[in-house]
Amino acid sequence: MATVLVPLAQGCEELEAITIIDLLRRAGIEVVTAGLDDKPVRASRGTVLIPDASLAQVLAHSFDMIVLPGGLPGADHLNADPRIHQLLTSMAAEQKYTAAICAAPKVLARAGLLRGRRATSFPGAIPEADLADVQYLEQAVVVDDKIITSRGPGTAMDFALELIEKLAGRARRDEVEKGLQRPAA
Repeated sequence: MATVLVPLAQGCEELEAITIIDLLRRAGIEVVTAGLDDKPVRASRGTVLIPDASLAQVLAHSFDMIVLPGGLPGADHLNADPRIHQLLTSMAAEQKYTAAICAAPKVLARAGLLRGRRATSFPGAIPEADLADVQYLEQAVVVDDKIITSRGPGTAMDFALELIEKLAGRARRDEVEKGLQRPAA
């Protein structure tokens, strides 16, 4: 079974975090949520999230994917944490998936993972200086090899379904999506 790390920072976007966690778990994927410290996480709209562990407790574990929820100041807190940057670069070096939504793709950019890649984010979230070598697209979800990015809360479900497809295949994605009763596109 695939395992996914979802770091939760104070001020993260709860709609994105919960959608990612919920849909991946519906697909039978093991999700570990980790706070940057050992405190409950107050998300951007005031929802309190209780992580499964602290980041320090899971640093030695192996994951198939790391997914960064966006929101502010959550993405800024992720970006300021050197452990997140180390995890991202280690995952990329091991050819594992790194994914980010909304403001969080700026963390991938700052870690140097978007150079020469296609990516998206919440409009204006990635500083211009970090976009110099990035083919920036205004699409709901952008996949470039093992890097997956998305726009924001409104694209969270499409993003999570893409993550499922990458980890568990198209049939599992379709099965989870059918259960959601989404209208046909």
